[in-house]
Amino acid sequence: MFLGKVVGNVVCSVKDDALVGIRLMLVERLYGGGTVVALDAVGSGPGETVYVCRGKEASFAFKGREVPTEATIVAIVDDVQRMG
Repeated sequence: MFLGKVVGNVVCSVKDDALVGIRLMLVERLYGGGTVVALDAVGSGPGETVYVCRGKEASFAFKGREVPTEATIVAIVDDVQRMG
């Protein structure tokens, strides 16, 4: 899991049937660097800070569907307060 910023979207002319209707977003990590493609479960958009779940649990956001994903945006972050 990590915090990231949505920096773009990914457009596919052909994709797995299980991904139909799900947007693919390009997310840049806020801490530690790197960029990943993540499925969007919450309707995020460019410039928003998001919470990304990775691994097997990333598919849990799509209840009842078997979605092939390794990263999913599961929350739009309103504020981050760093302590200390």
